[in-house]
Amino acid sequence: MRMHSVMLLVCVLSSAAGTHASAQVTAIEILSREPAESSEPTGAPGRYEILRGRIHGEVDPSEPLNGIIQDLQLARRNARGRVEYVATFALAKPIDLTRSSHVLMYQVVNRGNGGVSPDPDGHIVLVSGWQGDVTPTDSNYTIAVPVATQPDGSPITGPMVARFFDVPAGTHTREIHLSSMGTGPPQYLPATLDQTNATLTMYASESPDGAHTGTVVVPRDAWAFADCSTTPFPGSPDPTRVCLKDGFDATKLYELTYSAKDPLVLGIGLAATRDIVSFFHHAEKDAAGTPNPIAGAVRHVVAVGDSQSGNFIRTFIHLGFNEDLSHRIVWNGAFPRIAARQTPINLRFALPGGAAGLYEPGSDGVVWWGRYEDHARGLPAASLLDRCTATRTCPKIVEAFGSAEFWGLRLSPDLIGTDARHDIPLPSNVRRYYYPGTTHGGGHGGFHVDAEPGSQRGCSLPANPNPEIDTTRALTHALVDWVTKGTPPPASRYPRLAAGELVPVSRATAAFPHLPGLAGGDVPLNPLLEYDFGPDLRLNDLTGTIARMPPRILRTLPSFVPIVNADGNETTGVPSVLHQAPLGTYLGWNRTAAGFFAGRGCGFAGGYIPFARTRAQRIAANDPRPSIEERYGTIEGYVCAVERAARQAVADRFLLLPDADRLVAEARKSGVLPDGAASTDDDRSIARSRCSR
Repeated sequence: MRMHSVMLLVCVLSSAAGTHASAQVTAIEILSREPAESSEPTGAPGRYEILRGRIHGEVDPSEPLNGIIQDLQLARRNARGRVEYVATFALAKPIDLTRSSHVLMYQVVNRGNGGVSPDPDGHIVLVSGWQGDVTPTDSNYTIAVPVATQPDGSPITGPMVARFFDVPAGTHTREIHLSSMGTGPPQYLPATLDQTNATLTMYASESPDGAHTGTVVVPRDAWAFADCSTTPFPGSPDPTRVCLKDGFDATKLYELTYSAKDPLVLGIGLAATRDIVSFFHHAEKDAAGTPNPIAGAVRHVVAVGDSQSGNFIRTFIHLGFNEDLSHRIVWNGAFPRIAARQTPINLRFALPGGAAGLYEPGSDGVVWWGRYEDHARGLPAASLLDRCTATRTCPKIVEAFGSAEFWGLRLSPDLIGTDARHDIPLPSNVRRYYYPGTTHGGGHGGFHVDAEPGSQRGCSLPANPNPEIDTTRALTHALVDWVTKGTPPPASRYPRLAAGELVPVSRATAAFPHLPGLAGGDVPLNPLLEYDFGPDLRLNDLTGTIARMPPRILRTLPSFVPIVNADGNETTGVPSVLHQAPLGTYLGWNRTAAGFFAGRGCGFAGGYIPFARTRAQRIAANDPRPSIEERYGTIEGYVCAVERAARQAVADRFLLLPDADRLVAEARKSGVLPDGAASTDDDRSIARSRCSR
């Protein structure tokens, strides 16, 4: 009788949990179901099919777990008192679910971009829209969320800033873009087109810390919210464009400030992601009775995301959304990659599509996994894991990032805080790995000495080919094994302050001016600035309201970067095979070649400075770095260096064996050195020593 009662209670609780999950997803629409193009992926999970459709859901403002969502109480509600959303999704799954790995891989889309495909390991792959200010297309993934209004239905307004630079001479009309990515129409339109307090300011120069020279305020009667492309000034009224009576000066920077209206309740994207993943994991059917197409097939969920998507993962966990409404864990594992900040999504007039540009929030509160008291900004001790620790819903976390994240995305405080005095310890459920010498996202790889012509448009140095993808693949496998089997990943490997591996920028760059192509100019670091956005922004959570835009810049906080050797290459972390058998200097930064920001950082692009092939070429170029010939002697010597690095990386679980075999084969065919004997006895000795190690 006691066992019967226990089993009955379990059944009741399980049924209630499934009902709770499906109640948040009111309807799942499967609009297409088709066989995947790759019908037999390696690993024998069998044929895959891809489902695409829409998910209708609702968020309850009275639910405590939703209480942190900015302006949710000001969004329009349905008859049940809930706030509705509609998200697009895609799902790739084995047709025979018994052949799946039973792992749901949730791939966070980046600004709506992404997709699904068959997985060689048999994982079920899911994407869904979460960013409500993305313009829908036939190929992206978005979510429709409501606008917040005052309780009486009147519009909510707030300050907004947009910037224009490198506008072609003679241009009179410019579209308004609100983020540093500079794409898409403005998400937040002017409250009125004739607002007298709107300003357009012109600057002759701007320093990395936001200081300006040559400041000129353009008279209000000399510009308008209008389109002058076909009609002379004042043009046709248009809330998405600015018309300048005398035209834009191509050598100047312009900054527009105005009062915007109708903020989107973008934080709903966090709750929607929670409820969508929980639905596919646990529910049998939606509220309307449509079956969950993978019901009963999922045992573990792992989230992965790059850059903005990785920032989303960090914010999702930090704000408590890894606990679903039945108090279960949502993601068992998470892999935020090349992500240094939080995604500023849960603010009034949020712009989650930004990318660490001037004035953009995201590096302003908690960005560290271990608890740290931010004395420099006067913020209390906190961690990205505080909420999930309290509810025991923290995932196992693997994070990885590269050099570009230090130089362009303000990564330094993630490791050593805003005072740069000591390393912040990692919790036991977090592993951290560093890709030394990589551009944002990694390069194309391969073993090529010469730079690809035109490979880095707009930058002064060629594109950095140093890859991350092979290491990423191995780390993803390690995370899945950690989640599904309890097998711990390799120990963390990243630069530490205590070991002297993180240093001030001036020390790390002491060798750079002596390298070919780098004479003159400062190395372009994107500094960490302390902003004052006004009193209503809760910095540690990055939620609330921005009252001051642009913000006041209070000061520049310290940023450290990884140390480099005499070649200018970084020396710590988990180096790629190419980085261990280098053919040049691999930089996490590059310089903008021309325009208003010439000499400043070229986005998040890394640069490449090849080694000379021979000693004679090195001497002629006055290059202090040993040539390829001097380093490796012969092609055999180079292949030995590659093979040794690949073999060790496999042993350390940072490279999968098929990738190691491929890399060695590519090195043999690379032609970085001629076949046959080396040119001197010394070169032959170098080749032998490479092979014997």
